[in-house]
Amino acid sequence: MTISIQRNETRHVRIGSISIGCGHPIAVQSMTATPTQNIDATVAQVTALEEAGADVVRIAVDSSKDAGAVAEIRAQTKANLAVDLQENYRLASVLAPHVDKVRYNPGHLYHHEREKPWQEKVRFLAETAGEHDCAMRVGVNCGSVDPEKAEKYADGDSITPMLESALEHCQYLDLLGFDRYCVSLKDSDPEKVIEVNRRFAQRRPDVPLHLGVTEAGMPPEGVIKTRIALEQLISRGIGDTVRVSLTVSNDRKPEEIESGKSILDDIATGRVRSVVDYGLSTLNIISCPSCSRVENEAFIELAERVKEMTRYAEDHSITIAVMGCRVNGPGETDDADLGLWCGPQHVNLKRGEALVGSFAYDDILPRLKEELDRLIASLPVEAG
Repeated sequence: MTISIQRNETRHVRIGSISIGCGHPIAVQSMTATPTQNIDATVAQVTALEEAGADVVRIAVDSSKDAGAVAEIRAQTKANLAVDLQENYRLASVLAPHVDKVRYNPGHLYHHEREKPWQEKVRFLAETAGEHDCAMRVGVNCGSVDPEKAEKYADGDSITPMLESALEHCQYLDLLGFDRYCVSLKDSDPEKVIEVNRRFAQRRPDVPLHLGVTEAGMPPEGVIKTRIALEQLISRGIGDTVRVSLTVSNDRKPEEIESGKSILDDIATGRVRSVVDYGLSTLNIISCPSCSRVENEAFIELAERVKEMTRYAEDHSITIAVMGCRVNGPGETDDADLGLWCGPQHVNLKRGEALVGSFAYDDILPRLKEELDRLIASLPVEAG
């Protein structure tokens, strides 16, 4: 039995050979985890994801060498490719001829050419995308939100800065006459993902939304977190494209596509939860999906070891974040009780926003346990 869901009447946005919005099927996406400059490995992963049913495959680009590799990757695949601009927005001019969608993060526009207003940079992106027949995604993330927006609100309010940033960029793109874009608003907390996307959809029901829980973590928890958000949003007609972001090894990346399709199938047939309580009174481990920004693949194994080592603390309301790169790691560990963000040789250990120190991969687990034990000891004892 198929359930009829009245979806938001968002505008039509073409991404290569597919279209999202305007009643088109909800697309399922993933992202490569191989180093982008390893062309053979990246093409192989794009192919594996496409064969698993990916409608769009995203590739991260962090340098001009990465950008050069994308041209060769494009020559070897017909998949719909999206490129994830990191801190250098000007790479769009090199990449746009070879991809179908360009994703930028409003918070990252401040890292290069800081004297230029963000509007000038967005105009450049929109003109470049328009010239080369590309769609765009405005990708707003909880851990790297526009600093001017974040400063306006209380530390505990992460939703309003994200929402304002997304709405402001949509308004400016509309002013430029560029409407071939979608928006994503992501957090590691599924409840916040639900709230911020519901609020955005109320304000801009015309804009297609890409849904996902960032740093969802390892399976099965990462799939469960994402399922909670997608069920609650899609059942309300919100969402045009989705990703399940999992911390898995390279050969398991197609699981993101399989999980996404499974969730969509369940929603379509009514196999959903009517009331959701994720249970955040217990230990919560968030970890970013393995992607090409990861500078040491030992990050994936480390995340799994952290999960095993911390099982003894599973009854405590503590959040531990394990991040794989310098792009999102520093900011997106700030809200965790304990955070690890991984570099090529060392792992940075944080307690809240404070840096505890930098440790070798082989030494980090004992130091994490020390901090975890101190944190547990400081928690109030519940009356029994």
